[in-house]
Amino acid sequence: MMARDTDLKKDLDATLQTRKELGPEYEQELLDSFLERVEQHIERKLDATADRQVRRHLAERQMDVARGRPADGLGTGTFGERFGFATLSLVLAVPLSAIGAVNAGLPGLLVTWAGIVGVNVAQAAGGLPWPRRAREDRPEEWG
Repeated sequence: MMARDTDLKKDLDATLQTRKELGPEYEQELLDSFLERVEQHIERKLDATADRQVRRHLAERQMDVARGRPADGLGTGTFGERFGFATLSLVLAVPLSAIGAVNAGLPGLLVTWAGIVGVNVAQAAGGLPWPRRAREDRPEEWG
């Protein structure tokens, strides 16, 4: 990077020297040429910065995958944990639905299913902290 900055300074010195030799009638062309080189220099720096950021992000995702964390940021736990949670919620949905429907009719049934869906959505989005906290506190038990 320092070499490019030095090259840019040399270009500026050369542009100023050329302007002195050619006079003010070529000033606009010289300025346009120098500004084009500055723009190219800035674009190269931005490309290098973006490339570093993309590489860092990809490395972080690879580390997450290697550590068993979801790469997309959604969900918690392994496939087995998520499947088990969904299965358990469906098994419990049957008696909960019966209790809700018998005691409160259709509104009770709707509230019961809204709760079941809400719990599953929260778990899928990583919103239930207790499984994550348990894994962090005792990682040897969670594999």
